[in-house]
Amino acid sequence: MTDRTAPRSVLGALTGGLIRAPELRTDDDRSASRLELFFDLAFVLVVAELAIDFRADVTWHGELVFAGLFTIVWWSWVSSTLYANRFDHDDVVYRLLKLGSMAAVVGMAATATEATGTYFGIFVGCNLVLRAMLLLQYLRAYRHLPGARPIARLYLIGTAVGALLWAVSLAVPRPIGFALWAAAILVEVLVPLLATRSSADVPLHVEHLPERFGLFVILVLGESVAGIAHGLHDAHWTGSGLLVAALGFVLAAALWWSYFDLAGARAKQLLSEVGGERSDHAHDVYVFGQLPLTLALATIGAGLELAVVQSGEGEVPTGTRLVLAGGVVVYLLSVSFTEVGMSKQGSRRGLWWPVVAAAVAAVDVALELPAAVVVGALAAVVVAVVVVGLFERATGRVAVEEV
Repeated sequence: MTDRTAPRSVLGALTGGLIRAPELRTDDDRSASRLELFFDLAFVLVVAELAIDFRADVTWHGELVFAGLFTIVWWSWVSSTLYANRFDHDDVVYRLLKLGSMAAVVGMAATATEATGTYFGIFVGCNLVLRAMLLLQYLRAYRHLPGARPIARLYLIGTAVGALLWAVSLAVPRPIGFALWAAAILVEVLVPLLATRSSADVPLHVEHLPERFGLFVILVLGESVAGIAHGLHDAHWTGSGLLVAALGFVLAAALWWSYFDLAGARAKQLLSEVGGERSDHAHDVYVFGQLPLTLALATIGAGLELAVVQSGEGEVPTGTRLVLAGGVVVYLLSVSFTEVGMSKQGSRRGLWWPVVAAAVAAVDVALELPAAVVVGALAAVVVAVVVVGLFERATGRVAVEEV
């Protein structure tokens, strides 16, 4: 019988261990790698470009386009993160494939503002490259890790079908092409749900996962900070612009505080409670609950720049109010629904205060008020959420784990 390990050993010796077979990392104590942090930089560019395009078209059509493209970008990040969560072994091949994915994301950033128009084909091509890189990674895992083959097979099939749908979108009229994009994402999204119900003992790493999603939240919150700075520049440092910028910064800081001390920390605690040797429905709720949450934060960032620029124009336009207040409402509701969905049966008390705060924030949409009042009211609502949450955390009513 041929010894198949010998060539690998020789190859490993010749390369000094630079090329190694993939291995499961779900039991290791680890955090986000430097390569993952470098990889995230490309997504900063994409989110920023999408926000620029959205601010130029603050309509229902603009919001739908922004939400759709953001979902595609978010899923590109998640699909790569789910692989790394289980199989990141940081050899040369893995690094090259990861960097190839990063190059494709840079291409997405360069085409984002015209993804549905002039650069349609290039945007599709970048997504195809991303899926090709992911297929190669899962092929390596399938070859070298027999115990992970049921999971790897699911991801291979889902990614291949998704890639096929993206490729076909190049040959059909645009409206049908957009529908194929949505179908591709839907097919790929089904894979983690099926993997959770698989009999394979290949769980997600419950320490690495919250850290990675926390870093993505930081990435998206950065759009709020950048939006405030750009808005203040475009408003020429007027008194009204400076006031709205200051209130916007309070809002951004409160959102950061609410996620990392409350919402994200609570979600990590619930993931730890699930534990076990297999993925659980709580993992799915956590992962997909991050989409509306981060989309809302990105929307708020775009709205803050608009509010600062429009600060001297009297009442804030309805579109800007919808973007800002609507973003805060969706964020707060996402926090509550994720907590409820992750909690065990019989203990779904939920986070009631974000729901109440969301109802209050919704009033901001209806009232025609100056930018300082709109942003200030939203900042006060989120600050109140943080204060109440910290009180419940201090009294032991809400258990959390540091993200």
